Amino acid sequence: MADLKTTFAGLTLKNPVIISSSGLTNSAAKNAKLEAAGEVDRFIFGFEESYGYLAGPYVRDKDAVIGSMLICEMAAYYRSIGSSIKERLEEIYKEYGRYLNKVDSFEFPGLTGMEKMASIMQKLRDEPLTELAGHKVVKITDYKKPEETGLPAANVLIYTLDNGATVVVRPSGTEPKIKTYFTTLGKDLAEAQAQKDALAAAIEPILA
Repeated sequence: MADLKTTFAGLTLKNPVIISSSGLTNSAAKNAKLEAAGEVDRFIFGFEESYGYLAGPYVRDKDAVIGSMLICEMAAYYRSIGSSIKERLEEIYKEYGRYLNKVDSFEFPGLTGMEKMASIMQKLRDEPLTELAGHKVVKITDYKKPEETGLPAANVLIYTLDNGATVVVRPSGTEPKIKTYFTTLGKDLAEAQAQKDALAAAIEPILA
């Protein structure tokens, strides 16, 4: 299992976060390993960027029913104590700030599209970015290096900036696109969005 984390978003975790390759089947595989080790109760929650969720050992692939049931359970609980999901979210935002996750994509149509994408990804590796939108790049994680990530090799680069924001760059596996995933944190949504917009503007000429 790769990259056991005991902190996340400034919180100390009793159950470490396990980073897996993209896809809920990979998250479910971690579940299966815990089950084989007699530790299935350690698997609390699994998720991925494309709105996939797993909770507990009941389902082993992306399943909207589990997510819907969790939302219903939360809504019922907060209503029973005179609150709501929205009120609780606002309390979390007030305490920890507002995280924003956004995805942009750049299309490369035509016969040379795939070659152009490969060239851009190679250049990013040959000439590593040192800053984006005025923020220093403090860490670059290259998922083509399984010896560093502990995960199967993948054509993914993650840039961590000095303000805590991250930018992920990867080519789509099914379309002629390079996708960029932004995670920013602000005191409110407007601030987080402004940070994302600045990062997107900075990386666009690199990928265009």
